[in-house]
Amino acid sequence: MLSNLSIKNYALIDNLNVSFTEGFTIITGETGAGKSILLGGLSLVLGKRADLSALRDKDQKCIIEAEFEIKKYKLQSFFNLNDLDYEDLTIVRREILPSGKSRAFINDTPITLDILSQLGNQLIDVHSQHQTLQLGDNDFQIKLIDALAENR
Repeated sequence: MLSNLSIKNYALIDNLNVSFTEGFTIITGETGAGKSILLGGLSLVLGKRADLSALRDKDQKCIIEAEFEIKKYKLQSFFNLNDLDYEDLTIVRREILPSGKSRAFINDTPITLDILSQLGNQLIDVHSQHQTLQLGDNDFQIKLIDALAENR
């Protein structure tokens, strides 16, 4: 579960901190309210490719950090396989440097975008209008039911 999201120097955002409560989260608002910017930042911290146009101030790095409570996700094997330190409260960070380079970290360990994307796919399912939904995937449904039932 995503518990906190911090975005610095991304698009129109100078500095933003959002806390999420347990359960289903919906982001709604009028056109131009910033929903796409918020989701764009979240997508970057989940492994989407970055580009310099995302930087608000081209001379400063962009930092997006998300805290996930992952105890119920059964991800220890993923962390072991990728030689990462497992923590029930996992911190995922993405930095986009003014030079155009991008760095990603899980619990302060440098990782590739591929590993970040693999983890991101297991942490959050973003549903937008006209997109394919992960809820139709049988494996995802079983993992979701197991997580809700707290089956270990």
